[in-house]
Amino acid sequence: MFDVKQCLAECEEKMDLSVMHLEDKLASIRAGKANVRILDDIRVNSYGTMSPLNAVASVTTPDARTIAIKPWDKSMFPHIEKAIINSEVGITPENNGEIIRLTIPPLTEERRKLLTKQCGKEAEEAKMAIRNARRDGIDKLKKAEKEGLSEDNRKDAEADLQKIHDKKIKDIERILEEKNKEIMTV
Repeated sequence: MFDVKQCLAECEEKMDLSVMHLEDKLASIRAGKANVRILDDIRVNSYGTMSPLNAVASVTTPDARTIAIKPWDKSMFPHIEKAIINSEVGITPENNGEIIRLTIPPLTEERRKLLTKQCGKEAEEAKMAIRNARRDGIDKLKKAEKEGLSEDNRKDAEADLQKIHDKKIKDIERILEEKNKEIMTV
């Protein structure tokens, strides 16, 4: 027998993953103030293997405009600098022999608008993923109806699925609004 609750739970889990993915993506978009998450995608050549930056150095934010990177091994300085320069972060590292500093420049109005557009695009992709999860759930329910689920149960489950969908879409819009506010705040 088809388990409607399990189907709804699976769809909600997919939707939750889409929301979490959006939060991760938006956290890595810099908003004019120092955030170590912008360095999450950087990989450093560490003794022949590509390692995440935070695996070869301590990464901190001593103030609102600076990210400090202190490698655990001094021989890693050139590798870390090269990885940062080659990344899409767009900030030139400053090395004093003890610590690598990334000074976050203030964002121009044009750059802020581009970042809000990028955030909007990421949010739209998350919404599409949520709509796809809803569609997959509806397809499963229709298939289950052909295999013996009552029409009333299917319609009730579709209504529940729509409520979950609407809630997740509202979550995405709230997250996007918060990020845009953070970006546009000078």
